[in-house]
Amino acid sequence: MYVVHVAAVVWGPKEPLVIQEICVDPPQKMEVRLKILYSSICHTDLGCWNGTNEAERAFPRILGHEAVGIVESVGEGVKDVKEGDYVIPTFNGECGECKVCKREESNLCERYHVDPMKRVMVSDGGTRFSTTTDKDGRSSQSQPIYHFLNTSTFTEYTVLDSACVVKIDPNAPLKQMSLLSCGVSTGVGAAWNIAKVKEGTSTAVFGLGSVGLAVAEGARARGASRIIGVDANASKFEKGKLMGVTDFINPKDLTKPVHQMIREITGGGVDYSFECTGNVDVLREAFLSTHVGWGSTVLVGIYPTPRTLPLHPMELFDGRTITGSVFGGFKPKSQLPNFAQQCMKGVVKLEPFITNELPFEKINDAFQLLRDGKSLRCILQISKLLKR
Repeated sequence: MYVVHVAAVVWGPKEPLVIQEICVDPPQKMEVRLKILYSSICHTDLGCWNGTNEAERAFPRILGHEAVGIVESVGEGVKDVKEGDYVIPTFNGECGECKVCKREESNLCERYHVDPMKRVMVSDGGTRFSTTTDKDGRSSQSQPIYHFLNTSTFTEYTVLDSACVVKIDPNAPLKQMSLLSCGVSTGVGAAWNIAKVKEGTSTAVFGLGSVGLAVAEGARARGASRIIGVDANASKFEKGKLMGVTDFINPKDLTKPVHQMIREITGGGVDYSFECTGNVDVLREAFLSTHVGWGSTVLVGIYPTPRTLPLHPMELFDGRTITGSVFGGFKPKSQLPNFAQQCMKGVVKLEPFITNELPFEKINDAFQLLRDGKSLRCILQISKLLKR
């Protein structure tokens, strides 16, 4: 049967999220209903809330995609998780059966890969959320509430395709595990799985938000000897030191392009660069900051602009490469449980990423912290954990 619980619903671009009761349907075939315990806020949530990309707009909607929860019930055919399991939702799924899932080269499942345009469930094209009140709390006819990034975690209960649910160790630190749903996995994985950073190498990270700092943390864990952090906000440098950043560059302080500065201080350029801002002009600086002959640039940021790559084809003849990264190249069901164990052992430090904690009803305050650049990850307590 459906359950009535509280969610934070966004009714339109840039409108305050409304805490209200919604109906959550039971999971259908190959679906899972979760009780969300903790959820954090990512810039991707902020981008959708802003309505930056008109093609992605669908309201009313429940945002959120970084979380940890407990399986409340499962639909027909679900075998790998059961009621009571601790899990993290992932916006990039893994069915384990398609030709992509069976290949090592990609983590983009044919059916459940990340799709920012998707707003309904795969099985029937419907939603599992609905409401009988409008944004002002007045009674109205029942209307559907749209899903977001395969997850929708700003709610006490959510329904996901089972391909997007990853079981974790029940003894894991739950608040920290929520970070593996997106930011930390995306950044660390870009360093580990895409660039394959080697010990003793040099890296440059453009943009020191949560994802950029996760890249730095991943490079540090792999033994990079020099990690250069580039950001126009000098207040991020102190946090960067905790993640292994060895050098800091503020473009506002330079009279020359950033890539020239990096080439000068590294003797020709870094081995790897990571663009984490979603800015194509910054992407060009990142590309040119790598060493001729072998430099590798990884695109990690989200690019809302219609502008194309700012590169001349002949520039690729210098031996540099450039590639994109989705969810850090991690296959969620196959690889995240082991990554979670590594985090629990301290290979990757998660605690420094959590800069704020607020109750669920303060979600609009949490959004403001992110907009003001005063938060890496703000953890919201969605539901209380009764026993463990």
